Amino acid sequence: MKRQIKVRLSVMMFLEYFIWAAWYVTLGTWLASSLRFSGQQIGWAAGTTAVGAIVAPFFVGLIADKLFATQRILAVLHLIGAVLLFLASRQTTFVPVYVLLLLYCLCFMPTMALTNSLAFRQMSDPKEEFGSIRVLGTAGWIVAGLLVGFLKLESSAVPIQMAAISSLLMGLYCLTLPDTPALAKGANFSVASIFPREALQLLAERPMAIFAIASLLICIPLQFYYAFTNPFLNEIGVQNAAGKMTFGQMSELFCMLLIPWFFRRLGVKYMLVAGMSAWAIRYALFAYGNPDSGMWMLWLGILLHGICYDFFFVTGQIYIDRKSSADPTNVPSSGEA
Repeated sequence: MKRQIKVRLSVMMFLEYFIWAAWYVTLGTWLASSLRFSGQQIGWAAGTTAVGAIVAPFFVGLIADKLFATQRILAVLHLIGAVLLFLASRQTTFVPVYVLLLLYCLCFMPTMALTNSLAFRQMSDPKEEFGSIRVLGTAGWIVAGLLVGFLKLESSAVPIQMAAISSLLMGLYCLTLPDTPALAKGANFSVASIFPREALQLLAERPMAIFAIASLLICIPLQFYYAFTNPFLNEIGVQNAAGKMTFGQMSELFCMLLIPWFFRRLGVKYMLVAGMSAWAIRYALFAYGNPDSGMWMLWLGILLHGICYDFFFVTGQIYIDRKSSADPTNVPSSGEA
């Protein structure tokens, strides 16, 4: 891959995850402290990401596969998202906040898959190249968290407005990304386009089915972690919780750079197992930690994020990319797991 392309993709990842960290990490704190929403309402608001992640990719992926270049779809989604985030930051009651966040997540959540897809299609060896590009996304998350924490903005709407401005910049920047045309442009629309046969064939393979089930199960408690860790740490008296949480992304950055090394020595299977095990350990650490004598447990739970995220989610993204194929007649066998 040419250095210029690598730099452009790295900037894309930085902005993508800066946006997410800026609005989502402290969302619960803002809703609880400033707007006085109930725990149930905060849960509903945080759950908009789950709805967006489930619903939108089917249709956005269909558009990306058959109609428009990926970078143009990214631009449109982020520009619309900028408007929705700004409007959400101006609301004070639950229903408008929820509706605007839901609409925003329907735009934003598919962009994570689309940025990965765009990056993968520019690479000759994703297993070796993806980590060094995706690591800038982690850097973006760290910068956003440190900025919000340093400026003491956790309980205000300013982080969401910051994310709105960043989304506007990202939308404009996406128009400069390498052209990534639709793979199946001109093909007819059908139900099979939404639920492609090739994807169902992959899910019928035992390794992919196990990975899909494991992903589903691990993402159930994961939603609680993303939605409530910052409010939880603030509530028990941890100072500058948003800033401290960025140490998790710092460990993620370190582990990201080591992904090629771990791939060669552990392989996909054992990296996924290590990632899932780390999630279970960190939940126990948060359950028994406290801001006094048990602060080391909270720190360790935060620092485990590198193994938790990189070994399961980033490794899983590379695994799926390797198992899938742009050629619908060439589906890898289960022996490649």
